[in-house]
Amino acid sequence: MVDVGGKSATQRVAIAEGYIEMRSETLDLILQGGHKKGDVLGIARIAGIMASKKASELIPLCHPIAITSVDVMLDPEPERHRVRCEATVKTVGQTGVEMEALTAVHIALLTVYDMCKAVDRGMTIQSVRLLEKAGGKSGHWRRQSDQP
Repeated sequence: MVDVGGKSATQRVAIAEGYIEMRSETLDLILQGGHKKGDVLGIARIAGIMASKKASELIPLCHPIAITSVDVMLDPEPERHRVRCEATVKTVGQTGVEMEALTAVHIALLTVYDMCKAVDRGMTIQSVRLLEKAGGKSGHWRRQSDQP
């Protein structure tokens, strides 16, 4: 692992996003709350939050971080037959939380897939990416606008 012991503890934030595309019937089932397994988006949200706290266990050489806040939003986009996930992770520490935000998005979307695979195995997870990070020596970074 990289030694971050000499770095100053600063407020750090990372925002990541991703999408899961599906058949319109699958999204309708999710939105109507008619899925046998329960509240798909609510469960996926909790899975994303839990996953953000496990990033260092899943990714080799990733520092364990004391996260101060995690927000995972899953927003249906019916016109595009998909759900958008956005995760915001915050900490005060010596290293950033980009991996935690990206892990939250991946696992939230995988949870949607897992819960809906019996009705739609053709779902596609795509465009998981960092949108923004702030804090630390490298400062603020924001992805240039380019909607997938």
